[in-house]
This record gives sequence, structure tokens and C-alpha cells, in this order.
Amino acid sequence: MIVFPAIDLIAGKVVRLSRGDRSKMDVYSDDPVAVAEDFARRGASWIHVVDLSATFEEDDDALARNQAAIRAICAVPGISVDTGGGVRNMAAVERLAQAGARRIAVGTALVRDRAFAREAAREYGELLVADIAARDGKVRVNGWREGVDLQADELIGELVSLGYQHLVFTDVARDGMQTGIDVGAYRHIAKVAGFPVVASGGIATLDDLRSLVSLGPETIEGAITGRALYEGNFTLEEALAAAS
Repeated sequence: MIVFPAIDLIAGKVVRLSRGDRSKMDVYSDDPVAVAEDFARRGASWIHVVDLSATFEEDDDALARNQAAIRAICAVPGISVDTGGGVRNMAAVERLAQAGARRIAVGTALVRDRAFAREAAREYGELLVADIAARDGKVRVNGWREGVDLQADELIGELVSLGYQHLVFTDVARDGMQTGIDVGAYRHIAKVAGFPVVASGGIATLDDLRSLVSLGPETIEGAITGRALYEGNFTLEEALAAAS
């Protein structure tokens, strides 16, 4: 199972939010590249990077700082970068691809702009990740701030039919809360998708990672962990060992 240590960016700073709430933000570092280099030294092969300034449509300075950080993280030797946040058009996909991202996550636009979702899948295929967030089975968009009248199962089915081959599923109610994971939810989502998924949201202990591993590689491709690492619940080395 791939462990994706997370770097969430706002105006070039490494942060974590609780349940996606911009007002509930902890800042962990002013140097995201140093954080990425540290993850690489400690054994990570992938890093999950989220441009929250793009998600929240912040000012040009914040966007520029994040874009520069993402380019620099993509250049860290030995690291593959899975990145997203505010990817709403082909220009954003192309910019991240040119920066060196190995996977590009698309979220809100999958719901709000189906024509873009279709075109992106056709043009970039394997590079794209469907980034689905839900609460009580209902899809959340726009940085998880808005609910839509759409079941996650329905959206996933549509995206698979368009050719999406990677999926991150976030349990919004648990993200950043260190409350543990809902193993059954990931088993269900993988069954709907028909391929293994990346789990996100609520990972608090090594037992959570072990529970995901126990589901098998046909269900879980990887797990994203952020706050638990930054708060010292476990080390990256321990997470990698649990995942193997």
C-alpha cells in the first residue's frame, strides 16, 4: 500500500484544516520544499500536495506562492507528486503536468463541468485522479463547503465510464479529526469503482493503516495521511512499515 504523506498549501505555507474548514487552520511549516525533502529522506516515494489557495480562490500572491512550491516539490529527487486543489479547467491540468506532477486530482469540476471532466479524461487519462469527497454518502464540492444532490456512488459510476482509473475518496466528517477510519466505506467505494482506491480522512493511528492494508490490494491502493504525521501520532517510517 502506498503511503501518501500530505502537504496542504495556503500561500506557500504547510497547513492542515479540520473538516476542510478554512477558519480552523494549523500552520506547520513555512518551507514546503524542506518538508517534501524530509519525507523523501525518510522513505516516501509519493507525496500528496493540495493547493488550498486555488480551492478557496484566494488572491494572486497566494496562488503564485503555491504554484512555485508545487513546481519545487515536483523537482525533489525520488518523489512522485500527486497534486490537486482548484483544478477546474484544462489550463490548470496542463500547468500541473508541465510542473512534473505524476497524478493530478480533479474534484469540484467533475460535478460542475462534465464537459471538462470528459475532455480531461480523454486528453490526460492515466494522469488524472477523481478526487471524491462525501459526507453521509452525499458528494461535497468547493473545498467541501457545499453539498450537492448527488450520491457518491452515482458520480463514481459516471467517472469510471469516462475512463478515470484512479480515485481518492475522502470521508469529510473524519478528515483532520483523527477519529479513525470507516473501513466499510472504502470497501464499498472500491467495489463501486471496480479498482483499488486511495483512502483519505481520519487516519489517526497505525492500526488505521493496518486496517486498510488488511482490505487487500484489490481494494486499497494507498492512504493519505497528514495531521497524524504532523502531530506525532506516528512517524513516517512507522507508517511505511505498517503499510508494507
